[in-house]
Parts: sequence; structure tokens; C-alpha cells
Amino acid sequence: MSDFLKLVGEQLRAIRIAKGLSQEEVAERTGKIGFSKGRISNIENGQSNITLSTLESLMHALDVAPEELFNFQNLSTVADIEEKNLMLSIHHSLLKERNIDEVKYVVRITKDFLETMDSQVKKNSFKSYD
Repeated sequence: MSDFLKLVGEQLRAIRIAKGLSQEEVAERTGKIGFSKGRISNIENGQSNITLSTLESLMHALDVAPEELFNFQNLSTVADIEEKNLMLSIHHSLLKERNIDEVKYVVRITKDFLETMDSQVKKNSFKSYD
């Protein structure tokens, strides 16, 4: 599929995750028969060429405006998206081989790390207003 479909799909995924929604929840929120977790997954992976009507349904389900959906500044390039997906896949494979306690530990440490990084970003953004 095209780079544009991959960008839109990745943006939809990022918005969905930021809003704390599962693919299944988004599918349900569209209110359309035939929307499933698998269909949302295909769209997010850039594997489905969707209509504008479908895109509108997804935007409504995610409660997102067009300017937010098409703001690709945080996604950089398709190559970055592919590299990110590869890194996530590797991370998933590594964790799959571990026991549940180790996975929980990694998740907890990762969450703490990301919260620390986010607080640093917020702190730095407030400094720029001073």
C-alpha cells in the first residue's frame, strides 16, 4: 500500500492509543456493522484502502478533527514508522519468551521511564514560557 495510507494508519493508531481505546472499542464506536478489530488493525497498518466515509466514521469514533488527524509532524517518515514497528515487534518477541512476573516488571519499569520522560518534556516546555 501507499506511504500515505501507512501515515494515516499510524496516525489513527497513535490517536487511538493516546485516548486509551482498544481497536475493538473504536470499531464499536463507529456504529457500523462490519467494523471489527481486524478491520481497524488493517487500516492502522496501512493495509486497507478506505473511503472518505470510512475515514469520517473513524474520526467520529476517535473524536478527532481533520487537522489533528493530518498533523504528521510527530510521525516523521514512513521509514521511521517501519523501524518503530520493527522495534516493537522485536520487543514483543523478547517478552513473549519470559515468564509473567518478568513481563510485568518490564512493563512497570517502562511505564515509570516514560512517565519520567513525559514529565521532563513538560518541565522543559514550561521553562520555554519563562
